[in-house]
This record gives sequence, C-alpha cells and structure tokens, in this order.
Amino acid sequence: MSHHLDTPLAGQSGQLFIDDLYVFPAGGGAGGTVFVMDVNSDVNGQHAEPGFHPEARYEFKVHFDGADYENLTYRVSFGAADADGRQALELHVLSGEQARQDGETGDLVLSGRTGEEAAAADGVRLWAGKISDSFYIDLSLLAIVNGAVANGTAPDLGAWDPRNAQNSFGGTSVRSIVLEVPHSHVLLRPGAETGVWCATKLATDAGGWRQINRAGYPMMWPIFWPDDTQFTNPANTRHPSQDALAEAGHLAAQVAAVTKAAGTVSDPQAYGQAVAEELLPDVLPYVVGTPATFGFARRNGRTLADNAPEVMLSLVAGTAVPSGLTPAENEHLHSAGFPYVKAG
Repeated sequence: MSHHLDTPLAGQSGQLFIDDLYVFPAGGGAGGTVFVMDVNSDVNGQHAEPGFHPEARYEFKVHFDGADYENLTYRVSFGAADADGRQALELHVLSGEQARQDGETGDLVLSGRTGEEAAAADGVRLWAGKISDSFYIDLSLLAIVNGAVANGTAPDLGAWDPRNAQNSFGGTSVRSIVLEVPHSHVLLRPGAETGVWCATKLATDAGGWRQINRAGYPMMWPIFWPDDTQFTNPANTRHPSQDALAEAGHLAAQVAAVTKAAGTVSDPQAYGQAVAEELLPDVLPYVVGTPATFGFARRNGRTLADNAPEVMLSLVAGTAVPSGLTPAENEHLHSAGFPYVKAG
C-alpha cells in the first residue's frame, strides 16, 4: 500500500524540519570535527510527533576546497520507536561520487540507539536524542527584520529595547544528532577547507528519495523565506550548487532595498550583491582544526554558543542590530565534551 510520504503533506512533520546546523572542533583534546543537526523543535507546539522519522535520512554533506558538489556524506537513519521511545540508529558514510547519489548505500560505520551512550568505532562517535535547545533569540526582533525584508523598508527598531529581550526558545527542546569525526580521517584533516550543509530526505512511493529540507548558514529560512512552513519553496529541494543562479539576484535585491531605505550603506546595490555572494551557495564554511566562530568579522563554522541571529540580522540590515542576548543565555545547555549538548 502506498504511504504517500512523498507528498507535500509529509513535509509538515517537524521531524523533517532542520532547526540548526553547527560545525566546530572537538573538545577535550579529542582532535576532530563535530557536526550537529537539530530537528523537530517544539517551540510552536505544532509538531507533536516525537523522535526522528523512521522512513527518513538525515545527512551531513561536506564539500572540499570550494567544490560545487559534496565529496563526503554522513547519513544517519532511524528505526521505529519502541515502547520507551528509543529508536535504533545507523550511520553510513559515502565518499567521492557515491556521496552525491541517493541510490548508493555506502559503508555502515556505527549502529546504536537514541538517548543512550554514544555509538563509537575507530574514533568516530555518534549520539542522537532529545535535548534542551541552546538556540536563543527574541522572536519579536526577528519579526521586525522579517517585515523590512518582505516590504523593502528600513527595520523599525524604534520600539525595540535590547534590555527587555526575552529568549523565545527558553525551555524548548529539539532532537539532536551529534557526530564527531577524528582528524585522522583522510579528508577531514587539519587545514582542509570545507563547506558543510545538511538535509533531510524521505522515502518516496517510487522507491527513491525526496529532499524535504536543508540547512547551511543559520537563519536563512527565518529571514528570507519566513512563510515557508510547508516546505513548498524550491530552495528546500535544490542542491546548493544551484543557489546562486536561482536566488542571488532576488536575495541581493532584498538586502539592497532594506539598506537603501535605512541609509545604512553608501552603495546598497553593491552591498546587496556582496551579501548574496557571502551567503550563496548556502553552505557553512569551516577550516578543519581551527577555532570555530560565527561572528561579525569572521564566519568559520558555528559553535553552540554563537549569537548567530544577531550576526545575520545585522548583515541584512547593514548595521548593528543588538539582540539583547548573549552566549551566557544558554551556556548551561552545552558542554566542552562529547556529546556537547544536554539531554532535555
């Protein structure tokens, strides 16, 4: 019987919506790279289905040296939940041409269960489960910038007082996948220049796989596609190599309109183009083995503490947009050692 999981209706499941992507160096002297994908936030109360989708794939994609296509894919899949809500999990790795093919199986590296001790082999570690979300932003500030981007107007920050900011994500949870790969990996070695993105894919009735959602830079969907709550925007299914051709002109025009109206830059068109070139293709840059930071002066990976919303909102506005929140907001929700997140 057809389960129709490839229909747009399936996209409404929070299990398939990527909330955040993080990439940073391993702590505790481990000497490796950490990839974190968060899905299924309960912040809006609309996605009651727990856990990870048992008929989906959750993939970390890695490009090297500015290549258009990934040369390394880490694929995580889950089984059906048991009576305690735990799910079996598997990690497959695909390299080279296989990394770009949904029909390839790759090599099984690890197997385990969600919410338990990390699965580990040959220096690779994997953990998945429910955590307290360390992301922080006051959504009323995001709404102000959303309105400006949508209407081509200056952000109306007159009534915004950063001193009164409240973290809209306080007390919320997400499902997190944490993968740590040692520096001994032939490709993920210190000094390697990478571009990282992640995707959720769902089995189709025809026996293939449909990409449902993807993420690279933080805040892209909330800023530029805030109304795409049902995965209808083609950016969801597009490969990053197609981003510039499909979206650069539109994104540049939006940023130019905002900064022109606000008078924050001397050449809004040039600034808009520069922002589009920075953000597209939508892959998160990271040099393996270097300190990660997603800041104003440098964007190299992203840690669990980084104030990414403030950086992205300021980039779009062409001027500082103070969020009123700091990394201290959620420092109790992450740690220096694996799995770096805190169960919630």
